[in-house]
Amino acid sequence: MVKRRTLATRAFGAEPGLPDTAGLADWIAEHRGRTADLVTYRLWQSLAPQVPAGIGLPCAGGRFYEDRILQCLAGVTDKRAAGEIHVDPPAIIEDAAGIVVQAKGAWCAMPAPHGLGIADGYYHDEDEWGMAICEAYRSIMRAMRDTGVAGHVLIADHMDETELAALARQNVFFFSPTPDRETLAMLLERQKQVAAGKDQLQTVFDLTSEFTLKRIFIIDPDRASIGLALSHLDPDQVIAAGYHAEGNGDYWKNIVSHAEYLE
Repeated sequence: MVKRRTLATRAFGAEPGLPDTAGLADWIAEHRGRTADLVTYRLWQSLAPQVPAGIGLPCAGGRFYEDRILQCLAGVTDKRAAGEIHVDPPAIIEDAAGIVVQAKGAWCAMPAPHGLGIADGYYHDEDEWGMAICEAYRSIMRAMRDTGVAGHVLIADHMDETELAALARQNVFFFSPTPDRETLAMLLERQKQVAAGKDQLQTVFDLTSEFTLKRIFIIDPDRASIGLALSHLDPDQVIAAGYHAEGNGDYWKNIVSHAEYLE
């Protein structure tokens, strides 16, 4: 007898739009007494639809979290390293506390270090600069995890080998929204799990002749893509996932509704 099953689901972040002035003012007034600015608002909005939609592993944040990171990086002026970099964490810790209040066990997404576009005007050595910015990220992520955030998604269109080697861990997942073959290979080499859209799935499975694949996250899955993944992997290795580049509407409900398969 055919049974209907549902894959696990997770989020890799969202990019909610900017509110009108009145809407932002009202939201800030509701959150008086804590840091409540545009970044806080977008963090809240990125996560708010996920839990009610039924996303199993929610994730706040997105590329927009660049603004908070730049605010909290001492030694950086106008996206240029002008001194030794270190992190001033209070606002980041408050962000993490707000995420945990919304959804216990949620992750937080942010751009990978090179996605910040910071130029090195201080270290004058590529390796030293790379170590400095990665150490700053470790401090940021550690502060958020200590506050209760479960892990981090680092978003980048293309991967940087130094960052992958320094930061890829069980609780740090590198994610490319539109990966090419080279990017997928770099991710599989370091993570053994990867997120891919429907159009990249076959490339992922072609790469399994060279790399071990332990888990696949299908971005915006449909019946055909789930069927393809299940022809290579067990159901507990296939996850229906999403990254909402617009951050509104019924996107997350659709991810959950499309996570079904027949067994």
